[in-house]
Amino acid sequence: MKNILLYISVLGLSACGSGSVAPATTSAPAASTAVSLTAEQQKNAGVEVGLAEKSTIAGTLLLNGAIDVPPQNMVSVSFPLGGYLKSTKLLPGMQVRKGEVLAVMEDAQFISLQQDYLIAQSKLALTQAEYARQKDLNADKASSDKVFQQAKSDFETQRITLRALGEKLRLIGLDPEHLTEDKISRTINVHSPISGYVSKVDVNIGKYTAPTDVLFELVNTDDIHLSLTVFEKDVAKLAIGQKVVAYTNDQPAIKHPAAIILVSKDLDENRAAEVHCHFDRYDKSLLPGMFMNAEVTVHTDNAWLVPASAVVRWQNEYFVFMEMSAGQYEMEKVEIGLVQGEKQQVFPSNDLTGKRLVVKNAYSLLMKMKNNAEE
Repeated sequence: MKNILLYISVLGLSACGSGSVAPATTSAPAASTAVSLTAEQQKNAGVEVGLAEKSTIAGTLLLNGAIDVPPQNMVSVSFPLGGYLKSTKLLPGMQVRKGEVLAVMEDAQFISLQQDYLIAQSKLALTQAEYARQKDLNADKASSDKVFQQAKSDFETQRITLRALGEKLRLIGLDPEHLTEDKISRTINVHSPISGYVSKVDVNIGKYTAPTDVLFELVNTDDIHLSLTVFEKDVAKLAIGQKVVAYTNDQPAIKHPAAIILVSKDLDENRAAEVHCHFDRYDKSLLPGMFMNAEVTVHTDNAWLVPASAVVRWQNEYFVFMEMSAGQYEMEKVEIGLVQGEKQQVFPSNDLTGKRLVVKNAYSLLMKMKNNAEE
């Protein structure tokens, strides 16, 4: 009896200590990518094994993108001095010609600027005459050098002032050469810097606009192009001059032929590059920002080809099943490329030379693997 009590005491001491004992934990096993079939299961599922082949493939590369306009063909129109919008007839979508009046601005500062220019012009004539007079007097020693230098400084200062005011007038579209006191105006016309169409109107009549405010946004469609996104593995397949056939989601039957004019050399965070294409003939129904699909015919040498039925898709990734031994298979991730008939181009992580893989009913293996994982 004493021995039994002593044994129980030892157990109690071993269970208690200076700290609590954490419960044992086991991490969940990683999902297995292996699957096995008996000969009978393989026969019933119709699973067949074969070899991948290396060959030249000519197929169609499907790309997505949008209608784009180069920065130099998009213009934000603002007014350098600000002012009140007196009138405009512009609406989004309207066509405009270069030099056409887009709007009329009105402000008291326009009057002041013209007034300052004409006064400066008058003072320049006075200082110029005084400079010429002092120059003659100084040559005859009838005036001091100091007086002559002051007259010269006043003349040059006034000439600079007049030139600066003249440039301000040109900045708002007024020609200082034709400005007279009879032509002082409180309104200024805003002219279109390009030919194209109006994409946005940001003001209304009577609104005051600061120099930093955008009045209108214009787009020149002469150089409109198609910007496509191509992933890293396909960049090398594209080259300048390749033909592209583009179409919209709404009207896939209407094709828009184009040609590649630029392939970007940089990849973004998604490992993709930009490809710019120029349309053979621009269709005015294609507007900047419109989404487009495109097809490019490409050729690839020494491509790994497998039957399309060999590739399975799971969790937005693509896989094939490699035969490790009779009835034993291992799922391996691949990237997919072009499709030629019943053949699918794949980019495996390992060399497939001489390796056997499931070429038919691979989805049967995927279903069994998932069922095993759920058990």
